[in-house]
Parts: sequence; C-alpha cells; structure tokens
Amino acid sequence: MTPLKPYLIRSIYEWILDNGLTPYLLVNANFPEAVLPTDFIEDGKIVLNIRPEAVHGLALDNDEIKFNARFAGKAMAVSTPTRAVLAIFAKETGKGMFFDKEHEGEDETPPPAPVEPKKPQKPQLRVVK
Repeated sequence: MTPLKPYLIRSIYEWILDNGLTPYLLVNANFPEAVLPTDFIEDGKIVLNIRPEAVHGLALDNDEIKFNARFAGKAMAVSTPTRAVLAIFAKETGKGMFFDKEHEGEDETPPPAPVEPKKPQKPQLRVVK
C-alpha cells in the first residue's frame, strides 16, 4: 500500500494556497539523502517556504520533495525525502499538519501476512442444569 503522508502533504499544501497563506515545510535535516541549505539548519531542522513565488519547479512526489530556490541570493536545487518532512503548515496561522512517529516509518511497514483459515473443530457441548 502506498504511504498516506505524501497525499496529506499535497492536500494541505493546496488548502494553504487556496486560503491565500504561505506554505512552510518543517524538515528533519539529518537524513543523508536530503540536499538542503546547511547555513539555515538549526537543531537538525530547517523550515522551507514553498510558496509558488518563492520556488521554481516544485515537485511533491510520493518519495521526494524537490524544487529550486534562492538562499541568501544563491540558487540551489533542494530535495528531501518525504519521510523527512515533520510538518506542513501556514506561516500566518500555524495551521496545518505535524506528523508524529507513526507516519515516519509508514512507508517501510510490510503488508500484513495473509491469515490462514482455521481448521474446523469438533463442536463442544456442555450440559447446563
């Protein structure tokens, strides 16, 4: 089954834009696959403005979020695994979604094992007085 997190990120992103607000991503910068501006990382996290006017080529894919942006006047290609996203929220109100530990390993959860049917048992009757 595909993970739910990327769908939630995309839908909340659209909701934030529909309300004329600024979408921000809070990202765990400790993922080795993440390509982020290191000068702006604080306590292992970074907040990214992903408003259409601030980024170019935004792709909110199931496995990765990537875009081009300028940081301190320097152009940079940013990419981060979707599982590194800790939150998506509106800058102005703080409303959005913060993901808990349950969502972090979501895409690594194996599907449940098929349940084997039980063998029929002999009926058990008791005498009730």
